[in-house]
Amino acid sequence: MTTTLASRRVVILASTFHPGMAQRLIRGATGRLRRSGVAPSRIRVLWVPGAFELPVVAARVARGRPRPQAIIALGALIRGETPQYDVLAHAVAQGLAQVSVMTGIPVTFGVIVAQTLAQAKARAGGAMGNRGEEAASAALAVLRLFDRLDHHA
Repeated sequence: MTTTLASRRVVILASTFHPGMAQRLIRGATGRLRRSGVAPSRIRVLWVPGAFELPVVAARVARGRPRPQAIIALGALIRGETPQYDVLAHAVAQGLAQVSVMTGIPVTFGVIVAQTLAQAKARAGGAMGNRGEEAASAALAVLRLFDRLDHHA
């Protein structure tokens, strides 16, 4: 049985490290969700201290009640500002993927990984689009695919 998008619960996790950029990513994600029919009351935004904490919070949210149908992780990792950039980027991506696979809940990667602040801004609603909107689109696409799989099972 398919569930309408309006009834889906979606949690957006946003890193506070670059708050202005995170706000633009949240606007992109929530805008895409709403335009696709997800009820605003079913979208929850939680702030996380930094990108490194996204996977553990995603895991807790995925196990919590009410259980979300999708989690969208947003943030920015910028090489020039973090010497451990490569380690962080890999750990965050791997951790979010692990949560998704282990829980069966789509956890999409809306974390900007950029060389410079200018590149990150371009991907947070600038000339290169909005990574938050892209992550929301990916979450919605997976939910639709799950519906098709469940319908044909």
